Amino acid sequence: MTTTTKTPAPLRPLKGVRILSLALNLPGPAALMRCQQMGATCVKLEPPAHPSAPKGTSGDPMGLYNRAAYDVLHQGVKIATADLKSEKGQAALHKELARTDVLLTSFRPSALKKLGLEWKGLHKRYPNLSLVAIVGAPGERAEEPGHDLTYLAENDLVTGLDLPPTLYADMGGSLMASEAVLQARLHQLQKGKGVQLEIALSAAAGYLALPRSWGLTKKGSAVGGGHAGYRVFPCKDGRVALAALEPHFAAALGAAVGLKSSNIMAMFAPETHQAVAAFLLTQTRKQLDALAVAKDIPLYTLAA
Repeated sequence: MTTTTKTPAPLRPLKGVRILSLALNLPGPAALMRCQQMGATCVKLEPPAHPSAPKGTSGDPMGLYNRAAYDVLHQGVKIATADLKSEKGQAALHKELARTDVLLTSFRPSALKKLGLEWKGLHKRYPNLSLVAIVGAPGERAEEPGHDLTYLAENDLVTGLDLPPTLYADMGGSLMASEAVLQARLHQLQKGKGVQLEIALSAAAGYLALPRSWGLTKKGSAVGGGHAGYRVFPCKDGRVALAALEPHFAAALGAAVGLKSSNIMAMFAPETHQAVAAFLLTQTRKQLDALAVAKDIPLYTLAA
C-alpha cells in the first residue's frame, strides 16, 4: 500500500485584510506581492503615465523599464489610476482609505505632507487605519536622496567596481515591509486602532550586513574564504560552490579528496586549499553533482 503526502495549503494570515498601496518601483510592490500571497485584498493607486510614455504604459516606472517584472509584482492586485495632486484623485484616494486596513507608501515625509497623508491627520480621520511607510533612511534622514546601491555602499556591501548581483536593500526592505503589515494587523486586533510603522531601506541593508559587521564573512574567516570547504573553486568544465563547512561535511569532502586530516584547523591550512583545488580541477560538473549525492556533500556546480 502506498501513501501520498499532500502539500499543505499555504497559510493566508492576511485573508480579509485590505491593503491600499501608493508605493512605486520595487520595494513597495514587492511587499504588496508578499501580502497578496498571504491572502490580503490588494489595491494600488498609480499616478497617470507621463505624457511622453507609450500608450498603455503604467504610471509606475517599473512598468516602463521592466514590464515583465511589473506584471509578476502585480498579479492579483487591483490597479487604478489617480492623480493624487488633483481633487478627483484625492476623492478616489479617500474613498479607498475609508475601507482600507493598511496603507503602504514609499514617499518622503514631505511628499506625504503635501498629499495630506501625515500620520497625525490620517490617524484622526481613520483611527483604525495603519500606515506602513517605506523610506530610504530612518528618522531625520528620510528626506535624503538614495537608492539600493547607496544603501549597500553605506553598509560595506559594495566591493570593487562591480554592481551587486541583485537589489538587496530593496528586496530586504520589501520583506520588512510585509512583516510590518503583519505587525500592524496584530496591533489593530489587540488594541483596536491603527499604528504607524516606518521601514528604512538603509536599515534593511544594515540588517543584511550584520554577518559582515560581526566579522563572519571577513577575508580569511570560515565563510570568508579561510575554510577550504567553503569557497568557489574552478572545476574541469565550470565552477563549483562548495559549502562543506560542518565537520561531518568536511570529513566527507576530505575522504573524497584524500586529505590526511579534515579537522577544523586542517581545513584552514594552505595545503588543504591546494589539495581541494587540485582535486576539483580533475572533476566535471556531472561528476561533482554525482559526488554530492553519493557522499552527502553540499555543493552546487555552475558554468564557467
